[in-house]
Amino acid sequence: MRTRCHRTSRRPLALLAAGALLLTSCASFEDRGTGQTFAPAPQLTPQAGPEPRLPGEDGGVADRPPSSRAPQTSIPPPQGCTDFDRAVIETCLDTVSSVAALPGSASEPSALAGERRSGRLLRVAPDSDPTELAKIEVDASGDGGLTAIALSPSYAEDQLVFAYITTATDNRVVRIAPGEPPKPVLTGIPKGASGNHGALLGDGKGALLVATGDAGDPANAARADSLAGKVLRIDTAGKPAADNPVASSPVLASGLHTPGGLCKSSDGSRLWVTDRTPDKDLLFRIQPGTSLALPTWTWPDKPGLAGCADGESQLVINAATAGNMQSLPITPDGSVGGKPSVSMDGKNGPSYGRLAGLDPIDDKLAFAGTVNKDGGQPVSSDDRVVVVQRQPSPGGGGKD
Repeated sequence: MRTRCHRTSRRPLALLAAGALLLTSCASFEDRGTGQTFAPAPQLTPQAGPEPRLPGEDGGVADRPPSSRAPQTSIPPPQGCTDFDRAVIETCLDTVSSVAALPGSASEPSALAGERRSGRLLRVAPDSDPTELAKIEVDASGDGGLTAIALSPSYAEDQLVFAYITTATDNRVVRIAPGEPPKPVLTGIPKGASGNHGALLGDGKGALLVATGDAGDPANAARADSLAGKVLRIDTAGKPAADNPVASSPVLASGLHTPGGLCKSSDGSRLWVTDRTPDKDLLFRIQPGTSLALPTWTWPDKPGLAGCADGESQLVINAATAGNMQSLPITPDGSVGGKPSVSMDGKNGPSYGRLAGLDPIDDKLAFAGTVNKDGGQPVSSDDRVVVVQRQPSPGGGGKD
């Protein structure tokens, strides 16, 4: 029987411690868009782990004088599936490659979590067992499986969830409705021995952004007749979204290898995608109608860039292989203004190992998923969903 840590601490929500192509399949669903925000938050000390407010709590740690805040100075190691870290929302999952914050998470932290290898979609919240919303048949060989999830632009009304998955024959986007089997929205995205990982993001205007891998063949990214290696913009029925650079095409930009995450600024004026190539990791700012040829930043040390979140003055990125979070300063004109700083590595903030999916909760907090069972060093409570805070390290640490 699974044992869970019953968290009774009455603490507020704060962190101690997101060419024309032919579509082979679409369906008709209607959605409306909503945006999300993510902004800078105070830096934390390595001794202070995330401290989300649990359901029913009042007040705010940020409103208290520093002397009245009780940092989490010593956290016992996990015991089985019981994790004593107050930032941990769910434990004993499997390769949480993607997370999506649910409405109301700023007061009662809850999220959806996607397991890459099992294809399970789960609702997670503190002090409750996860609820399985769907189990999708996926091919998790290589880097495939259930690699991304995103809420419908009108989730509050329709409760729909979109997922990027690998099947026996292709990569595709599916729609998940409560109590119904997944339905294909966009199919025929090429599949290969590698380059199957994808990313999803609502653009805040009612459309979905879909980042696709090159299926192991870099030439696919430049081919106008291939859905591989692209950033696509589709409506929720799988058709090219209105106002795309080419009206008959879903392609927004091309040139990806193995995308790790998509994110945007709160007003949607900046779009970002992380990518992993055989010799380096890359960050691109997406300019509609162009090739992703010139990266905004390059990581020759290949930290395994995954989910990201635009915090207006900082862009934070989970680095799965390196097991940390990296923060890049953003200048007022939207360019990167300096080298990345490292946090969430056990020295600058707590460490949860390999961090993958990232999705903002509000202007200070985000949900993150761990993938320690996927080549990392899992502890007994892995894999986990945790609440994290953007926390740049005092020094630099990235490589250009």
